[in-house]
Amino acid sequence: MKRILVIEDQPRMLKNIALILEMEGYEVIRAENGRAGLERIRIRLPDLVICDVMMPELDGRGVLQALRGEPGTATLPFIFLTANGDQSDIRQGMNLGADDYLTKPVSRADLLAAVTTRLARRLAHQSEIEAVQAGGGFLPDFSSPAPLLSLGLTAREAEVLLWVAQGKANSDVGQVLGMAEKTVKKHLGSIFDKLGVENRSAASLLALEKLSGGHS
Repeated sequence: MKRILVIEDQPRMLKNIALILEMEGYEVIRAENGRAGLERIRIRLPDLVICDVMMPELDGRGVLQALRGEPGTATLPFIFLTANGDQSDIRQGMNLGADDYLTKPVSRADLLAAVTTRLARRLAHQSEIEAVQAGGGFLPDFSSPAPLLSLGLTAREAEVLLWVAQGKANSDVGQVLGMAEKTVKKHLGSIFDKLGVENRSAASLLALEKLSGGHS
């Protein structure tokens, strides 16, 4: 059973989201603010975090920064939940390392779709990382796209591939880098040609090797 932590300071919203997830068979851990959420994570690591942005004690951005700063939670799937759907706020959240951004009031369908997608991508991405580690690699360092330049990519292509290697969808990459999804696809086409691969999974594997200190 997948475990989901929901961090939300509005009791009714917290209850509603938890009930929706529990009815779908997920184990739900609840926290009323950011500090309480981090304490829950230290006690029992979830498979995914859904977190409100604006909260007392510690806001959602503070929670995300704390998680991304620790090796054990650096790649933990994280979905922001907010009443503010402004594109600049969404881009800021994605730049901090959020995997998705849901605007309140979120529908049951949108919530479950986001959760299902992020858990599936987490599983696929983890398999890619394990494949690199099995080949003698180390945990990838996603702090800079610089190592990817040695693959013959432009600086912009390296940025795109850095985010793709972290399991981001084209729409996510576009939000982070401030470009249209069509432009992301164009860059990916060029990346595939330069790397001699046919899909994003193969490109991600090569990127993960480079970001782990490999020499392929």
